[in-house]
Amino acid sequence: MQTGLLPPRLRLAGENSSREFDQKEGTPILLPHPNFPIRPPEVMDPEIRQRRTPAAPSSPNRADDPSAKSQQPSPPPRRPTTTTTSRLLDTLRILTALLLLNSLLSYYITSDPLFWNQPRPWFLRRGPLSTYLQGPLRLTDAELSLYNGTDPDKPVLLALNGTIYDVTAGRRVYGPGGSYHVFAGRDAARGFVTGCFAEDGTPDLRGVEWTYVPAGIPRYGEEGEEEGEGEAEGKEGDGDEGRGGEKKQNKKKKVSPELKSQREQALRQARKQVQATIEGWGKMFRGETGKGYFEVGKVVREEGWLEKLPRREICAQAERGRPKGKGNGKDAGAAYRGGK
Repeated sequence: MQTGLLPPRLRLAGENSSREFDQKEGTPILLPHPNFPIRPPEVMDPEIRQRRTPAAPSSPNRADDPSAKSQQPSPPPRRPTTTTTSRLLDTLRILTALLLLNSLLSYYITSDPLFWNQPRPWFLRRGPLSTYLQGPLRLTDAELSLYNGTDPDKPVLLALNGTIYDVTAGRRVYGPGGSYHVFAGRDAARGFVTGCFAEDGTPDLRGVEWTYVPAGIPRYGEEGEEEGEGEAEGKEGDGDEGRGGEKKQNKKKKVSPELKSQREQALRQARKQVQATIEGWGKMFRGETGKGYFEVGKVVREEGWLEKLPRREICAQAERGRPKGKGNGKDAGAAYRGGK
């Protein structure tokens, strides 16, 4: 009996058996086969001695693998929450209610269901939109005269200071028999300032500013205004003037420096008023005051055309309408442009 040693091992039946059993526990113990002796450690292959555990595939390789991508379940699409949808619907309801309220109030107050009787934007009007798409017209004065309203198949055009406008919407006024028919088919900018329809049907605006210069201010080249008849001069030796029954001779007083300064100031103010009058008519013909007119192009003229025209004096009507004192001249077309 062996003491102090490991429990005896039992060899299985057969000499060539390489397994033994532990007597105590009965577990098999593998032993080397006699035909395959154990090699010493220095002879054994180091690669065999050091077992390598297979590396687990990394996540990037799985990501690059198309089969892995196909196997991975795609996340479900995110759907808008109920809160977001309800907020969007509430915003649409509020905007719709505001537009409806604006339309009702506009129609009730101004009889215009959308724009409160204000001119519509040009891109919402058929005429300006078609002009924008087709391009502006370029007509000579002779070509412009063909659009005076006598041909019902052509639009009614007029020009103001070189800009052509379509006034077909006012054919009753600018067509044959209308009160402003004299302006159709031509550029009569001077007549729009002076109010002389027949005499001033020309685009020449030279000297037209005198329409708004006070009558007491003389023009250039004039010595001055004549004085009225004075009191009778007294006789020699008579101490009191005005006695003797002799009348003063009519004289012309010369233009003083103060009067020249007043004339310059009056002319500057009158030129501004001429520009304001032209701009007022242009604003109406562009449709900015609610009328259905719009701009369509420009008048083509040769260079130096203005110098070839004779200079004009203001017409008799404009001369009589010159302001008295220091007041501004009256714009005869202001009431019509305002729609009155």
